[in-house]
Amino acid sequence: MHAGGKFGGEGYKVSGGLHGVGVSVVNALSTRVLLEIDRGGDRYTMEFADGGKLKQKLVKEGKSPAKGRKTGTSVTFYPDPTIFASEGVEFVARTVMERLQTMAFLNKNLEVVFEDQRPTREKTETFQYKGGIVDFVKHLNQSKESLFNKVAAFEDEDEEEGMQLDIAIQWNTGYYEGIHGYANGISTTEGGMHVEGFKTALTSVMNKYAREKNLLKEKEDNLLGEDIREGITAIVAVKLREPQFEGQTKAKLGNVPMRSFVQKSTNKYLAEWFEENPTEANKVVKKAVAAAQARLAAKNARNAVRRKTALSGAGMPDKLKDCGSSKPEESELFIVEGDSAGGTAVDARDPRTQAILPIRGKILNVERARLDKMLKNNEIQALITAIGGGVGDEFDVTKARYHKIIALADADVDGSHIRTLLLTFFYRQMKPMVEAGYIYIAQPPLFSTEVGKEKVYLKDDAAKAEFLAERPNHKKEFQRLKGLGEMDWEELKSTTMDSMTRTLLQVTVEEAAIADEVVSVLMGDDVESRKKFITTNARDVRNLDF
Repeated sequence: MHAGGKFGGEGYKVSGGLHGVGVSVVNALSTRVLLEIDRGGDRYTMEFADGGKLKQKLVKEGKSPAKGRKTGTSVTFYPDPTIFASEGVEFVARTVMERLQTMAFLNKNLEVVFEDQRPTREKTETFQYKGGIVDFVKHLNQSKESLFNKVAAFEDEDEEEGMQLDIAIQWNTGYYEGIHGYANGISTTEGGMHVEGFKTALTSVMNKYAREKNLLKEKEDNLLGEDIREGITAIVAVKLREPQFEGQTKAKLGNVPMRSFVQKSTNKYLAEWFEENPTEANKVVKKAVAAAQARLAAKNARNAVRRKTALSGAGMPDKLKDCGSSKPEESELFIVEGDSAGGTAVDARDPRTQAILPIRGKILNVERARLDKMLKNNEIQALITAIGGGVGDEFDVTKARYHKIIALADADVDGSHIRTLLLTFFYRQMKPMVEAGYIYIAQPPLFSTEVGKEKVYLKDDAAKAEFLAERPNHKKEFQRLKGLGEMDWEELKSTTMDSMTRTLLQVTVEEAAIADEVVSVLMGDDVESRKKFITTNARDVRNLDF
C-alpha cells in the first residue's frame, strides 16, 4: 500500500507527513488495516492483515453512507500486540486529543471529532476554532495573565514560491518565551528558518518603534531579542512545497527562503500593528525594558556565583557526592530529597557512574521567578553547578556532566510536588536536557510483601493486582511504601538504582505548545485553571496519594 501527499505539489502544502510512508508503516505494524474510501458518491473498501498482507483488493461497496461530503478516507487499524509487547497497545486519550486539538487550531474552521468508545472511558470531544491560531494563542495564555486582551495576527502568501504564513502573537506578564513553530502542520520544536526570521524581525521592529516613540533614550542600548521575547506567546505556522526537515528528530525547518519571507512579512505587518495599537505596543516596550534590567541583574548574580565558585576551589556543591567517571554518556545524577535519604542513596550507588545530590525540601518554583532571583537560591545554585552547561538561554547541553538526571523522591504528595518543581526547572531553564531525553523520574515501588522468606516489591496498583491474580491464596499483608527512608541501602539499590533491576520513567515532550501550557497551569498563579486541569485529567493520573 502506498499513500502520501508527495504525489502532487499543491496537496502537500497541508500535509503533516515527514517521509510519505506513515500509513505504510502503520500497515506493517498492525494485525488488520481497513480502508474505506468515498469518491464520487460511492464507497470503496480495501483490507490488509498480518503486517500488510493484502486480504481484500479495492472493491466498490455501493453508495457512500457518508453525508455532506463527496470525498474522504477512513483508516481503521489494529496495532500488533506482539510488536508492542513492552509498550502495550493501550492508547492514552489525552495524547491523541492534544494532537487533534493542535491540528484544529492550525486549520481554521476544521472540525475534528474525537470519540473514545472504550468501556468506562466513553468520551466525545469536538475541536473547531473559527479564530484558528488566534484562538490557539488565547488558549495557551488562558492560565497566564495577559499583558493586554488583543492578539496581533497577520497572514501572507508568496504564490510564486508557494509559501504561506499565519502568525499570532500576545504577551503575558510571565517570564518565559513561548514561540511555537509549525511547518505544514508539523511541530518544529527545534525551530528553523521560519522561527529565525520571525525572531529577527521582532527584535528589529520593537527597537525601531521604541526609538521612534522615544521610549528608548539615545544613550540607552538597544533591547536584546531575549528581552523582547520575555512573556511572549506566539504561533508561527507556515506552509510550503517540499519542506526540508533537519536533525535526527526532523524537528527543525531547513528551507532557507522561508527565513526571508517570514522576516519581511513580520517587519511589515507587525510594525503596522504597533502603529495601530500604541497602548499595547507601549506595554510591550515597558515589559522589555524591565526584562533588560532583570537580565543585567541576573548577569551580576551569575558573576557573583562564578566568583564564589572560583574562590571555593573545585566549585562543586559541598553536598554533591560525585561519581568517578568523567564520561557524561555513562554518568548519572540522582537528585534526592533530604540528607538522610541522600545518605542511603550514597551507600546504594555505583560510585563509578552514579552521583548523588541531596536537596533540602521543595526547591524554588521557577515559573514565578526571574533568573536573578533563582540564582540567589542555594538549591538552584547547587543544581546548576553540579549539572554544568549553564542555565537559561546560555545553557549548553553538550557541556552537561551527566546524560541521566534522575529525580528520586518519595511516592507521596510531597514527593510528587518536589518532582514537579524539578521538572518545571528543567523544562524552563535546561530545556535541551528534556529534549535530549536526559531527564528521568525514578519509579520506587509502592508496595512490598513477602513470598516465603523473600521480600517482593511491586511497582503500582496494577502490579499488585497482577501479583494477586497469579497468587490468589497469598495471605501476607502488603506494606505501602511512602518514604525512601523505609528502605535500607540494599533495598534501594535493587529496586531503584541498579540499572539491571530498576524502573525509570523518561520525561519527553511531544507537543511543545501543550507542554508549555500544562507547566503554566500547574505551576502558575491561576488556581481555577489548575483545579480544572486536575479534575479533567484525574483519570490519567497513575498513582495519586492522598
